[in-house]
Amino acid sequence: MIAGLKRLYNKSLFQPTFFGVFFNPFFIIRRGLFRNISALSKHLRGRLLDFGCGSKPYRALFDVTAYIGTDIEISGHDHRNEEIDVYYDGKTLPFDNASFDSIFSSEVFEHIFNLPEILDELYRVLKPGGHMLITVPFVWDEHEIPFDFARYTSFGIRHILTEKGFTIVKETKTTNYVATLCQMWAAYVYQHIFPKNKVIRIALTPLFITPITLCGLILSAILPTNQNFFHNNVLVVQKPES
Repeated sequence: MIAGLKRLYNKSLFQPTFFGVFFNPFFIIRRGLFRNISALSKHLRGRLLDFGCGSKPYRALFDVTAYIGTDIEISGHDHRNEEIDVYYDGKTLPFDNASFDSIFSSEVFEHIFNLPEILDELYRVLKPGGHMLITVPFVWDEHEIPFDFARYTSFGIRHILTEKGFTIVKETKTTNYVATLCQMWAAYVYQHIFPKNKVIRIALTPLFITPITLCGLILSAILPTNQNFFHNNVLVVQKPES
């Protein structure tokens, strides 16, 4: 039973389950990511590279023939309990040209100081006509310190990608103004007011975080929608056929 609850808890950290409303302090941002990745996953097929894969929390969303995860060995967190197939050195991806039909990368680009150089590498290993699905934050606190280098407006990330030769297929934002404000307040309470003990934090979350989460969801539904303040950009881009 304990093992089952642990699996349910871990699942709720990345997927918008009913259970997650009560135990995931980052429910709003993770719900937005999950829904948008799920909706756009149909663009990716064949042999897929998960760039910056970590624990591969979204693997089940993709119907592909092969799913290969790569990550950098030295980062802002250890890689215990992660599913990394191949490490790369931070500069060159250890794959041949046009090795992948698709690329997926979620919440990774903000941790890459040399992003233009890495985008050249991603372009190189993607087949002509292949698609890349990425998510990058606009509003979030510094994390995986000191390996946190950037935040991107929708205009900024679009410019960087098109400058590197990619064509924008689809772009969206994950949350609106009100939901983002409520999520940041919940994150502040969880990270800076709660005690550091994980068990106590989990126990306190339904009492103090869930009301903030519900407030954000309800107010987002009834107040005027504005997406100038949002958590994440989500984009599908394509490498031209020739």
